[in-house]
Order: sequence, then structure tokens, then C-alpha cells
Amino acid sequence: MTLTDIRTRPAYPWLRPVAVAASLLLLGYGLLRLIDRLDGHSDKGAWAWNTGHTLFLLGILGFAALIVGLHGVLRTRSTRLRAVDDAAALAGLVGAAAFVWVILGDLFPRFADAVETPGAVLLGGPALFELGLLVLLYRVAAARLLPVWAPVLVLVGFVAIAVNLDLLPVGAALVLAGLLPLRPARLSGQVQKVRR
Repeated sequence: MTLTDIRTRPAYPWLRPVAVAASLLLLGYGLLRLIDRLDGHSDKGAWAWNTGHTLFLLGILGFAALIVGLHGVLRTRSTRLRAVDDAAALAGLVGAAAFVWVILGDLFPRFADAVETPGAVLLGGPALFELGLLVLLYRVAAARLLPVWAPVLVLVGFVAIAVNLDLLPVGAALVLAGLLPLRPARLSGQVQKVRR
């Protein structure tokens, strides 16, 4: 067991609002995706497609900001845990960048035509994003800044989305439910024992 002095952690009052906003943007994308597919296919370039993908893009940028903020909250004296946090943040941000690449290709066909998207970006990007975010959420839960069940809800949401994109609204709602209790500032000024 190590002693973590939470007073040394910087305050991130924007962290929870960004987490909620990113989740809501993902939910909006999922709902617009369902609306766009009501006739059985996606209408690329239609208002639902463009608006949904714009919401998705903004949501991914919000999740990238969340990753940076979670990494900042997790100040630790342990070299090993700092390496885990750094690797998770890097993986999450690389995955977010891959998502942005794919979304820009969906929004701008000329971009997609000019720059072919490698399969590693299509498959590895989402996996890195989810893995990095989940590791950071687990670490934040271990520091008692998030309930233990919250990362599990986020994981179940990601799994639902991976199983079937039509479950995107359900998965986004689960991600939202998992991130809603995030309150990194509530423990400011306290000293807390955390099992490592």
C-alpha cells in the first residue's frame, strides 16, 4: 500500500463536463446513424450522415481531452505506474487520432481518396483508443475518483458497439453512465491510502 497525496494533483474541473459531453456526442451520433439507416442503407453526404459524423468527430476529440485530463490527474510517485499511465494515454491518443482519420475520410470523400486508410488504422485504432481509456479509468477508480463499477460500464458499452454498430446508442448510454460519476476535484486537499 502506498500513500498518494491528492493535494499534489492538479484540479481539472472541466474533466467531468468533457466526459459527459463526449458521451452525449457519441449518443447523438448513434441516434443519427439509426435515423440515416431507416431506409435500409446509409446516405453518405446526407444531413444525418454529415451531422452524425460531425458529432462523432467532436465526441472523439472530447474523449482525447478526457484521456489527457485523466493522465494529468494520475500523478504518482511509482515509476511503474507512471509508465502504465503514460502508455495508456499514448495508446488512447493514437487510437483517437486513428478515429479522427477515419471520420475525416467519411466526411470528406476527397480526403479518403487521397489518403488510403490502412487496415491497421481501421482495426488497431479503436482497440488502442478503448484500451488506453479503460486502463486510465481503472487507474482513476483505483484512486477512488470514480466508482469501481464505472469502468466496467464503459467496457460493456464499448463491447456493445463492437458487437453491432446498431447498438451504438445503447453503448454510448452505458459509456455515459460509466463516466457520469467522475468527480476528480471532490477529493482535493485530502490524503488517501490507495492499494497499488
